[in-house]
Amino acid sequence: MAETATPHILPDRQRPMKICFYAPFKPLGHANPSGDLAIATGLYHFLRRRGHQVQIASRLRCRWLYWKPWRWPALAVESARLKRRLAVDPVDCWLSYHTYYKAPDMLGPQVAAQHKIPYVIFQASYATKYRRHFKTRPGFYLNRRALAAAHHVFTNRRTDWHNLQRVLSAGCISYVPSGLRPQAFRFDARARSELRRRWQAGDQAVILSVAMFRPGVKSDGLAQVIHACAGLLERGPAFKLVIVGDGRRRRHLEELARAQANGHVHFAGQIPREQLYRYYSAADIFAFPGIRESFGMVYIEAQSCGLPVVAFDTAGVPQAVRNGKTGLLVPENDAAAFADAMQRLLLHAGLRRRMGRQASAYVRQHHDLDRNYRKMEHKLAAVVSASRSQRPQGQRQGVPI
Repeated sequence: MAETATPHILPDRQRPMKICFYAPFKPLGHANPSGDLAIATGLYHFLRRRGHQVQIASRLRCRWLYWKPWRWPALAVESARLKRRLAVDPVDCWLSYHTYYKAPDMLGPQVAAQHKIPYVIFQASYATKYRRHFKTRPGFYLNRRALAAAHHVFTNRRTDWHNLQRVLSAGCISYVPSGLRPQAFRFDARARSELRRRWQAGDQAVILSVAMFRPGVKSDGLAQVIHACAGLLERGPAFKLVIVGDGRRRRHLEELARAQANGHVHFAGQIPREQLYRYYSAADIFAFPGIRESFGMVYIEAQSCGLPVVAFDTAGVPQAVRNGKTGLLVPENDAAAFADAMQRLLLHAGLRRRMGRQASAYVRQHHDLDRNYRKMEHKLAAVVSASRSQRPQGQRQGVPI
């Protein structure tokens, strides 16, 4: 998580904040990369670059914690420890990243209330369907309790912005698009030449997929990419599929690739996120279905490096990809349409280059992390300032960003 960038010095009119930061689903620095982890890490580093003091509250994971009674003592110990710590080292606010039914924040609300500091959430979800099922019902109510305690909630999904208004007033919910630092995901011609030589791609187009090989929608999505590419081999033109990632389903996916597209698929392994720009730069098309994808940071990363995207028009994908402009989105689970979209880009180099240019410009215009999070920072500062002036805690004022 270390960064070498010089912190930005805040103007006198905006006092630096001391923030207690917590990620109940997956702590910063977790070994398994994901879009959620990338967003949380980007938020943490943004606040530090802006000159704020950001302290990691805890590494306790709340994922399905309510069904793990053997871990409840650890929750009690962490809560007591944080209450003691903040009593001697007070902070201006508590900021939790991502609370939802599967990993509701079970630390922040009570610790913030104990010390009478604003409790703020970045990225929260709310859906009443989870109270209907025995397994998810406790998480639904624990998550709703966390939302009810929040002084303000930021969300990076439009659907969540609407759903959250069922339990919160619109004034204490702000929509903040996710983003990245475009300079960290830029096209690199040298990396393109180097990697394409390593892959023996020659003049062939390279299709790239990036995902962890976890059981479920991630590995299912990669399997769909392999199936689609196998069908394209009979149509032409020649191409190479490169898959970046690793995990429990690697052997299964490698066997599938050998059976259906032997010699045309290269598994690159898990690559550190800070090196992914090199792999995006070496490809010509980014293809990944995005089954039940909440947002899909990989789409933003790929587009920032100038890659057009092929994916399903479902869940959070349309928030990251502009259909017909920066990529081609097809109906969910339409395997034929998915393959046809890849073939269209394979056959028309001019189209994929034009979409790639538009994709890079789109990310810089709409998903620049520093620009988007600056607005979030101002709202957070207003919440903290109101608390400093001892505004009644029960009030929920403010306007959406």
